[in-house]
Amino acid sequence: MSHATTASHDDLHAAPPRGLSRWLFTTNHKDIGTLYLLFSLLMFLVGGTMALVVRAELFQPGLQFVDPLFFNQMTTMHALIMIFGAVMPAFTGLANWLIPMMIGAPDMALPRMNNWSFWILPFAFTLLLSTLFMEGGAPAGGWTMYAPLSVQGPPSIDFLILAIHMMGISSIMGAINVIATILNLRAPGVTLMKMPLFVWTWLITAYLLIAVMPVLAGVVTMTLTDRHFGTSFFDAAGGGDPILFQHIFWFFGHPEVYILILPAFGIISQIIPTFARKPLFGYSSMVYATASIAFLSFIVWAHHMFTVGMPVAGQLFFMYSTMLIAVPTGVKVFNWVATMWRGAMTFETPMLFAIAFVFLFTIGGFSGLMLAIAPADYQYHDTYFVVAHFHYVLVPGAVFSIMAAAYFWLPKWTGHQYNETLGKIHFWLSAISVNITFFPQHFLGLAGMPRRIPDYSLQFAGFNEISSVGAFLFGLSQLLFVYIVIKTIRGGEPATAQVWEGARGLEWTVPSPAPYHTFATAPDNKAMSAAGMLPAAEAGH
Repeated sequence: MSHATTASHDDLHAAPPRGLSRWLFTTNHKDIGTLYLLFSLLMFLVGGTMALVVRAELFQPGLQFVDPLFFNQMTTMHALIMIFGAVMPAFTGLANWLIPMMIGAPDMALPRMNNWSFWILPFAFTLLLSTLFMEGGAPAGGWTMYAPLSVQGPPSIDFLILAIHMMGISSIMGAINVIATILNLRAPGVTLMKMPLFVWTWLITAYLLIAVMPVLAGVVTMTLTDRHFGTSFFDAAGGGDPILFQHIFWFFGHPEVYILILPAFGIISQIIPTFARKPLFGYSSMVYATASIAFLSFIVWAHHMFTVGMPVAGQLFFMYSTMLIAVPTGVKVFNWVATMWRGAMTFETPMLFAIAFVFLFTIGGFSGLMLAIAPADYQYHDTYFVVAHFHYVLVPGAVFSIMAAAYFWLPKWTGHQYNETLGKIHFWLSAISVNITFFPQHFLGLAGMPRRIPDYSLQFAGFNEISSVGAFLFGLSQLLFVYIVIKTIRGGEPATAQVWEGARGLEWTVPSPAPYHTFATAPDNKAMSAAGMLPAAEAGH
């Protein structure tokens, strides 16, 4: 009997099944990570195409290509798809691929739930994209879905609400899985304060997800009952208040901003020490800074609402608490720069993206501090200055970190080195075009151009032209990225186990490509020492 059991157990851990069933039914963390990353890339291209519709319309004053309603559908859908369809699934895919390998775990703690949390997403986004073909068109009230626009909007809002519930369920299940994996499946010797920073940032992000996704579910459900069940949460005619929607939405929305950037901090904290060939400066302060940012993200939500008529005491509280977030964020930027200081730096593509991240994310942070000043925000609010600010945080921030991660770990995933020359061309095209696109938008906003408008007066024409040219250049550059990824998957120079000379961590102790099942038994002291997690003296024991 025991022999038969052993045989069936071995069958389970054999090579993956072939064909479609492998991807539909897989519980393997690497397969699910790959599915998330490919889905994210597809959504990135769909959402990016919508952004190009917006920029094409804004290339010159006057209505050129699309009518104002469709323009608003594009701005709304672009944001929803980029946030929930591109950036969040990309980070979840990286978590699935890397967290078990980084902590020496055989897989994620809850593999079947892992499969489910991915497969909900294609259905949610099919539902969301189908609204483009419905009567009344797709949602057009902005990604924030503010009442009364969402309460009185077309039938597609109901489909958006269902899609958001599905995305939220997916995110919560993914977060529970990450927490269960990190807290229960670490290899002996991988203490919390020896975990790679990427694992730490994801652990904290997972708690944020569990805390705030139900808040989003609550506010869209209240919108649904206002629409169909006679309640008046946000309807002033029935005694409700549209400002209540904003409070609940931003109580979700501000921590969400950190859900979109904390894993990026983790990625950058893996890449910079590798190419500076030095340990990360101030590891423990990085952990505490990440936790501080997560805590503060819950008490700053109303800085999105300085113009709604809140009392001065409220404005002051949210102004100062928002400025406080600059302290732990500044600690992180200082530590990255200190890690590079006097390091033996080389400038491979992941490092180029990481350095661009530090520099351009900091610019986004500074414009955020400007927006945090309540009296000044009366001028900036709802202008292109805000658009410039959050795109600096999310494009050279979140998106660049995802690209850096792709170049950094692609050889480990595929067993092939990508083409370094093409990678560098992609970086320089992206870095230059992203600044041509978004930097002029600061000036547009300061000159008073409102966001979400399909037409504008002549005074804004010059900067809009520059911005649109940059956007098309940035969009086309990403086709090169797709080409590089496909080319690397299909073949190329074989990658060694360590891949990068300065790389430290358990994932660099397994062969490239990483075997289908890693760490069936926990890594021993020798592997831990090779990964830089144990002092050499302990390795012999």
